Amino acid sequence: MLNKVDASSEQADDTGKEFLVFTLANQEYGIDILKVQEIRGYDSQSVTRIANVPSFIKGVTNLRGVIVPIVDMRIKFNLENVEYNHQTVVVILNLASRVVGVVVDGVSDVLMLQPSQMSAAPQFGTAFSTEYLTGIGTVGERMLILVDIEKLMTSSEMALVEQVAMV
Repeated sequence: MLNKVDASSEQADDTGKEFLVFTLANQEYGIDILKVQEIRGYDSQSVTRIANVPSFIKGVTNLRGVIVPIVDMRIKFNLENVEYNHQTVVVILNLASRVVGVVVDGVSDVLMLQPSQMSAAPQFGTAFSTEYLTGIGTVGERMLILVDIEKLMTSSEMALVEQVAMV
């Protein structure tokens, strides 16, 4: 079992960790690449809206026989709305308990971060609760907000996503 990287501990482990980098409102975020199943272009025509679900749940789509709830991360993080364009993508995540798609503005790359490039999450207010942050990653002048996507997608309010997938 892997432990979370603790920036304050001096570990000899220099293997690092790979993150998929995506953007929302000109901010870069990183999620564990091992949680990513695939990346697809966003097609609103293929998403079926479900009545009486929170606005951050765009609906569901059928992905090779699997019903996948689609979550708009801009709405989830209380960011301003954006027009979907050719760069808008859905990152399909394979989490412990379900497959979930998240809509993001775009995906830029995959980065390997060494423990020395990761620091603890700040303890001040952000666009979303810091309980879903694993830290801040730095690569040169770039700063990535590192998100514990598994924890975010399994939070109590996200239990609705599982209910939607059962429809």
